[in-house]
Amino acid sequence: MGDFNLALVIVAIVVCVLVFLINVYLLVNYQHPDDKNQAYFPKFVVVLGLSVASISILMLPADVANRQACQQAIYNGACNLTLPMKDLWLAIYIIDAVLVFFVIPFAMFYYEGDQDKTVWKRMKSALLWVITTAIVCGLVLGILYGLVGKVDFTVRHLSSSTVAFPNNFDFSNSQPCIGNGARECSAYTASPSSETTWTMHATFPEYVVALATIVGSVLFSIFGGVGIACLPLSLIFSFIRRPRAVITRSQYIKEATELGKKAREFKRAADALHQEQKNGSKGRKWRKNMKAVEKELLLLEDDVNALEEMYPQGEKAEATWAMTILGYLAKLILGIFGLIVSIAWVVHIVIYLLIDPPLSPFLNEVFIKLDDAWGLLGTGAFAFFCLYLLLAVIAGEMMIGMRLVFITIHPMKWGATLMNSFLFNVGLILLSSISVIQFCSTAFAYYAQATAAQEIFSHTLQSLRGIKYLYKYNVFQIAFIALAGLTFVYYAAFGWRRKKPSGRFQLSS
Repeated sequence: MGDFNLALVIVAIVVCVLVFLINVYLLVNYQHPDDKNQAYFPKFVVVLGLSVASISILMLPADVANRQACQQAIYNGACNLTLPMKDLWLAIYIIDAVLVFFVIPFAMFYYEGDQDKTVWKRMKSALLWVITTAIVCGLVLGILYGLVGKVDFTVRHLSSSTVAFPNNFDFSNSQPCIGNGARECSAYTASPSSETTWTMHATFPEYVVALATIVGSVLFSIFGGVGIACLPLSLIFSFIRRPRAVITRSQYIKEATELGKKAREFKRAADALHQEQKNGSKGRKWRKNMKAVEKELLLLEDDVNALEEMYPQGEKAEATWAMTILGYLAKLILGIFGLIVSIAWVVHIVIYLLIDPPLSPFLNEVFIKLDDAWGLLGTGAFAFFCLYLLLAVIAGEMMIGMRLVFITIHPMKWGATLMNSFLFNVGLILLSSISVIQFCSTAFAYYAQATAAQEIFSHTLQSLRGIKYLYKYNVFQIAFIALAGLTFVYYAAFGWRRKKPSGRFQLSS
């Protein structure tokens, strides 16, 4: 067993190194040319945040593997040689909370600071904002922890008389205890009056993780519910809306001329807003117009990309068109596969979490059977379903952000992503990863039983005073399923339509 534990540690180290290298690769290829050879601190925060989010998702399969390391041990101390998963869970989520609520806001305030100011003034301004946020968060956490930071466990008091030690043991479903009397050792036959509440104070790290999970769960139920439907459907409808043939040169010139006119309109609007900013009139109307310009500009960029796609140019135009068609076929295949995974997720939530008692363990049994076939199959499938849920959250955020004007849009584009957009999306991923892990530990409680994650997220979290009712009545799961159903209906009815930019701006001057 010691060799197995050593192999698990080696695998964990190798995975962490690979995750770090992959995130560096993503940063280098997604970053905007304006950010090359500068903004090193925001880049470090981005790589660190992505690594923490990825590792936190992969820790649940590692927790299951760590549990199996001493499952068949022949001596009692074997489990002492495994990874300290509970300490690692608390550490990773404390780091997660610090990054989301302090480090990433500081990096964003610093990066978006007035470029005319000195570095020290930008750091000072960002630090003041972060200190103010830290004081408010510290007071709120301290007050909540002191007042309601307790765990209420429902227990039953059982007692029985003593009997002589028998010469033989004859146990069955009808007689689970020693003696011929009432089944006094069975908690299921105890009277309701024997129930009582055992109250204890939760540790402060566990309480911080719990509150961060609540915030993440609200975002998860909204973005995840929308994304679980729009992630595969967007790929499928992208194939349905694909260009069927290359347009003519005259059509290309006509469309390009119209897009050029809109681009000039955006330029005039942006110049007017920039002049208002210089004059110090950054009011509510200015912010509204700025978000409208950003939204319309994103839609214009999509139109430009679509036009270039329908009229490939250059010496290898035919090869470019062929790759475009293959890309849409790949989207169709991935969309169908994603739709199957999304349906499996929704069905699993309904029959295992929302129906009491569960109709079937469903995916839990699938993972166990895959483990029986080969240990890494079940763990790999388990990790894939968790990662897919996180991708659904990101897809839902991008879909809602494109339709609600009060949400700042921070798109991620290959080779054209500014650091503030990177930081915003990394913060969202970090915040959502907490609730994704909690949700997965609950949805796959049968498969992930007796793990450190289940102890934190299934026992302590769901017994916290004031919070436990959100989990007792499945508030987040019901919201998730409801939004998934509404999104599916909306996307099936209107998702194939493509809205054109309105080009309307309400400038104040």
